Amino acid sequence: MLKILISPGAFKHSLTAQQASQAIKEGLTRSGLLAETVSIPIADGGNGTLDVFLATSPNSMRVTITVRNPLGQPVKASYGLLQDGKVAVIEMAQASGIELIPHAERNPLKASSYGTGQLMLDALNRGAKHFIIGLGGSATVDAGLGCLQALGWVALDHDGRKLVQQGGGVLNRVASLDRAGVDARWAACTITLVVDVDNPPYGENGAARVFGGQKGATPAQIEVLDEGIQSFLRILSHSAQRDVTALAGGGSAGALSAGLVGAFNAQIVRGIDYILDFLNFEAYLSECQLLITGEGHLDSQTLEGKGPLGVAQRARARGLMTVALVGGISVDDAVLREMGFDVVMPIVSQPMELNDAILNAHVLLERAALRLGYLLRSIPSLGHGKRQEH
Repeated sequence: MLKILISPGAFKHSLTAQQASQAIKEGLTRSGLLAETVSIPIADGGNGTLDVFLATSPNSMRVTITVRNPLGQPVKASYGLLQDGKVAVIEMAQASGIELIPHAERNPLKASSYGTGQLMLDALNRGAKHFIIGLGGSATVDAGLGCLQALGWVALDHDGRKLVQQGGGVLNRVASLDRAGVDARWAACTITLVVDVDNPPYGENGAARVFGGQKGATPAQIEVLDEGIQSFLRILSHSAQRDVTALAGGGSAGALSAGLVGAFNAQIVRGIDYILDFLNFEAYLSECQLLITGEGHLDSQTLEGKGPLGVAQRARARGLMTVALVGGISVDDAVLREMGFDVVMPIVSQPMELNDAILNAHVLLERAALRLGYLLRSIPSLGHGKRQEH
């Protein structure tokens, strides 16, 4: 019997990775395909990372507290505790994410990562020793200043006065940093930063120039942010006695990753690989003959290291076929095949508005899986899901 591994990521604004897995399974079942399915939802450090860890970790616990959103307003945010509370999983977008702010109010000059620091501190107070922090989907470009302030770091201006203002717009005003107020318990903790980009903190490919625009920054503001990150990280590097100004991946989450490396000696890891290893993905893959993945939009960012690419490349290494069910595609077919996707099937079967597609994502995905099931039933050569080379 054909054994299929179902491993989609989240469909942004519509389905979690778990919901997407369920929709695909339902469609395959309805098709009458004689197959055994195993569902391992995935994430890469961005949207859905917390849910994946909670869903796959025995005796995990979701903790919800009130923190500051990127503009300082109260918001409910959750994190996870695993392994008897010793491991905390924090999805920074829960507290500092771009989706928390209406489009018209997005302004990285003012947006702060303070709420992410509040989540970390709460987990520390509950006994966590190892922190896994997913850094996708941020609204901020503050190099982690807000997060550090929540954790006891004090930023001083050129007159030696404490800076209480937050956001990327004040980075250029920071003249020195004082860590006297940082909890001593952090010295015994480890922090793993799960990232889905490898951009440096600043410069042509840095946090402000590449991602600032989509967070609401104007071209002039992007220049201010880029200069501010550079200035702030030089000061942090001096204070921490460790150079964090050119870290690969240091530009993730508005350079929050570089800030946490400098302030707490955090480690940056490639999100999808770290999470797949945590999930013991290879063991599941070794028992299957076909991989089905998917996401809302398969685009150039997917090919830079997002979840579907990670699982497709692992399947290719084992000679297995990968089918991706997606809401949209904006990558050339030849490139997709070269990167490990054998078949990419859009789930939208007729012209419709984006909002309608989002609202009906479960039905659309289930029907796409139904059609895929019919196809697999009708082609004996695909019965074992092995890759066919041409």
